[in-house]
Amino acid sequence: MINETRKLATVFGGAGFIGRTLIPHLVRDGYIVRVAGRDTERAAALKPMGTVGQIVPLYAPLSDQAAVAHAVQGAELVVNLVGILAEGRAGDFTRVHAEGPGLLAAASTRAGVRSFVHVSAIGADTRSGSGYGRSKAEGEAAVAAAFPSAVILRPSIVFGSEDQFFNRFGAMARMSPVMPVVAGKTRFQPVFVGDVADAIMAGLALAADAPRLYELGGPKVWTFRAILAFILKQTGRSRPLIAVPPSIARLQARVLERLPGKLLTTDQLKMLEHDNVVSGRYPGLQDLGITPTPVELIVPAYLSRYGDVAKQRVREGGGDRTGGDLSF
Repeated sequence: MINETRKLATVFGGAGFIGRTLIPHLVRDGYIVRVAGRDTERAAALKPMGTVGQIVPLYAPLSDQAAVAHAVQGAELVVNLVGILAEGRAGDFTRVHAEGPGLLAAASTRAGVRSFVHVSAIGADTRSGSGYGRSKAEGEAAVAAAFPSAVILRPSIVFGSEDQFFNRFGAMARMSPVMPVVAGKTRFQPVFVGDVADAIMAGLALAADAPRLYELGGPKVWTFRAILAFILKQTGRSRPLIAVPPSIARLQARVLERLPGKLLTTDQLKMLEHDNVVSGRYPGLQDLGITPTPVELIVPAYLSRYGDVAKQRVREGGGDRTGGDLSF
């Protein structure tokens, strides 16, 4: 049974990639953490992160107002991490990124929640040609209207051992004889998931007069092509980087977005037309007291699962020495 005298935090989407890094921070600070969302079985797998009864899975999709109200009742802190990269059906971006956060922020205000952090994305823009980008901006506006002191964080591509970015292309490098490059000149500023979790914790503790919107980017800006070249180098894979013309990319997206997994969608292509980097108009990680973590410090360790580095060293005359650094 939960001890209601202990402080409570509710994390929507907490069973996902960022949530699994954030929740141990809240646990260490002594919070009972309600992990709210659709997949309570996945949330239940997080229970070993805390003591008995400290992590509580709750079924509370953002579309269920009663369940959301129950999930935030008594909470001091609320974090929204819910997001999707592609629509399962028409209107999902609006429901998940715009309407849901607004309902959650309003419920949190009614419940007397002290601090609210909403994780959005760089690229949030009401003028975006992408439904993803527009809905993210609409969600930010809805949150700010319903919970004026809410802190909004806009990360670039988030990396970490469980990410769906470097891992996806690492797997592609292992399986495909070529590495297709779509929008190779588009720039990204990958940010470490641990830094994003630290930013959320900092956002929850901000003074009332602090800025409410932050853009989160890593210490280095990469072109998409440079990222793919880095992945190939780290995995020891020799694959030609083949530029895909926009017309062919659009045709591929129309096919792939109809398949399970939605590896590429037309909406994602529209997002790729614009750089995914901090604008410089808003404060960032350093303003929250966080030193950004380089890709080169984290990613090579988990890309090794896709690699053929040792074999390449032998081919290059490195022999089979042990104890050496197998990264490039």
